[in-house]
This record gives sequence, C-alpha cells and structure tokens, in this order.
Amino acid sequence: MRAIYWLIILLFQPFLICGQKVDQEIENLMKQYRSIGLSAVVVKNNKIIYNKSFGFKNLEKQEPLAEKDVYRIASISKSFSATAILQLVSAKKISLNDDVSDLIGFAIRNPKFPEKPITLRMLLTHRSSLNDRQGYFNLDSINPNQSANWKNCYNDYPPDTRYQYCNFNYNIIGTIIERISGQRFDQYITHHILKPLGLYGGYCIDSLDSTRFTTLYEYDAASDSFVAAPEAYAPRREQIRNYKMGKSTPIFSPTGGMKMSATDLARYMMMHMNYGKGNGVRIIPKKYSKLMQQAISPPSGYGMAIMNLENLVSGVQLTGHTGSAYGLYSAMFFNPKKKFGFVVITNSCKVDEAAAVNPLSKDCINILYNHFIK
Repeated sequence: MRAIYWLIILLFQPFLICGQKVDQEIENLMKQYRSIGLSAVVVKNNKIIYNKSFGFKNLEKQEPLAEKDVYRIASISKSFSATAILQLVSAKKISLNDDVSDLIGFAIRNPKFPEKPITLRMLLTHRSSLNDRQGYFNLDSINPNQSANWKNCYNDYPPDTRYQYCNFNYNIIGTIIERISGQRFDQYITHHILKPLGLYGGYCIDSLDSTRFTTLYEYDAASDSFVAAPEAYAPRREQIRNYKMGKSTPIFSPTGGMKMSATDLARYMMMHMNYGKGNGVRIIPKKYSKLMQQAISPPSGYGMAIMNLENLVSGVQLTGHTGSAYGLYSAMFFNPKKKFGFVVITNSCKVDEAAAVNPLSKDCINILYNHFIK
C-alpha cells in the first residue's frame, strides 16, 4: 500500500506543481491589471483539466469568487442566438437568404440602397450595413412606421459589401427566433440549448438564483476606483409584465444578456468545438456549426457570432468570441481540430479600452496555453 501511495504522488506531483505555477502567474497577472475577480477554465481532449476562480465575487463584502458563480457574459451571448437561429434554418422553418423585412414584420432596407434586400445571413455575419448609432434595445428606432430617425440606423455602403460589428443585428435575430418559433426568446434558448446540454444559465434574471451573480465593476478613471454596475442584472420586471411577443425581445438582450458560469460556458464551448454536438446531444447539424466558424470577412476573421484569431496565441489559430460590458471582460476560444480551448472571465480590471482583445484575457490565455497545451 505504501508503494502505491508513493507511486500516486510521483505520478501527480508534476500536475500539482504545474497547477501551482499557473495559479501564481494568474494571481500576478491580476495584480498587474488590478482585476477584482477572475475565472479560468482549460479544456483538453474534450475534458476540463483546469478550473479555478480567483479574487472576489463582491468587493464590498470581500466575498470570494467560486466556480459556480454566474457572470453576465456579454457578447459571447451572440453565439447562443446564432446557434438558435441555425436550428430553425436546419428545420427549414426559415432560410439564411430570407429577406429580414419579411421575418421581422416591417421594412428593413438601407434607404440609400432600397433595392438591395438585407438577409438573415447578413445579420449573422455583421454585413447588413446596420449600425448602433440609434441604440439597439428598441426595435422602434429602425421601424419607418415608428421613428423619424430610422435612416440613421444604416451606413453609407450597400448591404453585404463590408463588415461592421453591430449589436442591433443580434437583437433583431433574437426577435426573429421568437417570431418563427412562437416561444419567448429566453425560454427558447433554455429549452433548445441549455437544458439539452445540462447547463445552468439564461437571459431572464428572475429565472436564476441571484445569490450566484458575480458583481460587475466599471473602472472610473477620475477617481481611480471601481464602481459596481447593478444594471448588469436589472430584472426589468415591469417591461416583462408588458411584454409583446415578436417586439419586446431586446429586453433580454440576445446580443449580450446571457448569464452563465465560466465552467458551464466551457461545457457549451465544447459543443462548438465538436461541431454542434455536446453532452451526447446534437444541438445543430455539423455543416451549420462549421458555417458559424467559417471566416466570412477577413481580416476580422468573423463568421456567425464566431471569429477566428491567429494573434491571440502566436502561431495558433483559435476560434471563439469575446465580450465586454459593465466592466466585465469575457473570452471563449478553442481549436476544433486539436480539441482544446479556454474560457477566461473577469468581473473588472484596468485595461486599455482601445485594445482589440482585452490584454488581461490574452495574457491569461497564453499562460494557460503554455502550461497545459504547448
């Protein structure tokens, strides 16, 4: 028995030492960027091999962050909306080439190019010629029957000729999901993606345990301090009580409102890593999963709510998405061929907002890659 004990120690000691080094490097990184809390998950060969949370879930209470704690994950949420709409496409209820005007119930047309239909595919790939100048939480702003300024929602170039990241695209997609499926957006995502994958999360605040919410903090340069952002988890109960199917959908923010733990986000990531299959369940057909990951607009590398980056880790192509809102920064990136991936989320840090990818996320992913994958 003693020999077996020492054999186990010898076998696992390198992994323990590696884990300790990673923990120390991440903690040093957090000090460098003044991160309040951070969760990091590594997937290798379709298994979670590292899963740690550091720092605080709530700064005022000095409450430590735990693996089960939930974040609003921001723009990674778009991939849930894209996955859902592609489920409806694969069921032949809609087509990627459908005119969005027909799907949404009013004219979606760039006034400078009215003869050019804007299709569902263009929304998914951010090639619609839409912008966020009028905001993106109210469909009335783009409806010619409701707003005198609807023309400001469009750019000066024809649809499908240029890429411009636009949140409005995905709030419109969420509304189309609702109109086509007949189910409220948040409930559709829960029943068709989260439950089949065995994940805890959602878009509706009151459907979740609020004690698991990780407080998000926005950095205030004037005071050189971090300020809590309660709006990140605003329940919007009055708006939901007066909800209108096929119109009120942006309340749930299909473009950025998913709430989920880093651990469950890693499990969701594995579904995309395996081209649409996770937890033994086929969520979307393989061809549509590959279509999501196919770069349509170089040099952005963007497909459909998924982008391809070659400079996140030098010489390694990674596929995924980032998110930022209310002080949070999230990153979900994977390599579908070699079956490894990373999820890194912080509830706040001090970084250069001009950076294309949050430098804390990038540095943390490089630490994880160098220790566990390289």
